[in-house]
Amino acid sequence: MSVFTRSRKTTVLGGLALVGASALVLAGCAGGGTGGTDEPTDNGPTEEMTLSLGTALPQTGNLAFLGPPEEAGVAYAVAQINEVSDDTGLTVEVEYGDSGDTDNKAYETEIPRLLGEGVSAIIGAASSGTSLQFIDQVTGAGVIQFSPANTSDAFTTYDDNGLYFRTAPSDVLQGEVLGNLIAEDGHQTLGMIVLNDSYGTGLAKYVTEAFEGAGGEVVAAPTYNTGDTSFDAQISEVLAADPDAIALITFEEVKTILPSLFGQFPAEDLYFVDGNLANFGDEFPAGSLTGAKGTFPGLSLDAITTFTDDLQAFVESEGDEPLTEFTYAAESYDATVLLALAALAAGSTDAADIAEKLIEVSGGSGDGEKCTSYAECAEIIVDGGVADYDGISGPITFDEVGDPTEASIGIYQFVDDNTYVAYED
Repeated sequence: MSVFTRSRKTTVLGGLALVGASALVLAGCAGGGTGGTDEPTDNGPTEEMTLSLGTALPQTGNLAFLGPPEEAGVAYAVAQINEVSDDTGLTVEVEYGDSGDTDNKAYETEIPRLLGEGVSAIIGAASSGTSLQFIDQVTGAGVIQFSPANTSDAFTTYDDNGLYFRTAPSDVLQGEVLGNLIAEDGHQTLGMIVLNDSYGTGLAKYVTEAFEGAGGEVVAAPTYNTGDTSFDAQISEVLAADPDAIALITFEEVKTILPSLFGQFPAEDLYFVDGNLANFGDEFPAGSLTGAKGTFPGLSLDAITTFTDDLQAFVESEGDEPLTEFTYAAESYDATVLLALAALAAGSTDAADIAEKLIEVSGGSGDGEKCTSYAECAEIIVDGGVADYDGISGPITFDEVGDPTEASIGIYQFVDDNTYVAYED
């Protein structure tokens, strides 16, 4: 299977699109920040350090289904980091918080609470629109904001004092893959139902560019707002345009939208995105979604089973409910590992010092030794070397604005029980 390309090299291997972002226009910004207290040294810590992290991930709101895998990814990484603290001198503590969404605004009380705990970094939010509500508050306090799931291109040029990072790639990449996938499937016209926030409209923009660049036409793209509960007008507008395919660029609202499409539009011509690709199971009658496809940034196919099995075993060993979703768990895990490695490399838990080392430990400096686990990378750092962490979610490799420079975009397809599997052409 091939994917149409324009400004970046894109290939698909067994349902996984590998996209290099080197052609993106990037803007630099200076580092900053004052969180934490330890002074940096040249080769890791000279004494024991405790790195305090907070999470602002969706325990409630329209992305609440992403909260459990993301928090589990953080917890799993912390457990592995602390397992080798006797060797590294670094221990990580986490204060968990709820980002909510732009409707319930849980972040309005949670972010001040987390900052009051003296954290060096806050992992979150999942939603780009939600992160934009508190990024100034976090980075203005001299604290790192590190999202495992923000994909809006707004962050690439955001004035964040060098304190914003993400392990999820920009929507430029996912939009290109999805738009070209829809075109390659033979569709000439496309309708979209789009969440009216920085994530939804940004992703819709890049899907449109890719689809129309491949010769297609977007015939309808109505939007809705967070908190809306009725989508009859948007559904009617899209169906009236009689598209060959419909892309649902939404969050959890998709559960309300889908029943109105069943019986009126073929499931195999529906397309999902990372904000709503979920294992719906018996929430809908069997076969309701058979053949529908979706994309989200994620693991290599070989890594999916190993990581998710290990994560599930960890969750159950902690006495927690088994996970039913794994989206952005790997990105959350990698964010936590990278923050710890950067603190170790800086010999400091000061946010500004950590931020200065995040590009280095991700491989952005170009002179590090490749390593694929926290313990392996930490050993390199403690021995005086430079580590280049290749994560579970991909190589990562931050550019000067904290964006990953390459990414894997998985392509998935729903089967008869309304769960999805890796797509194979």
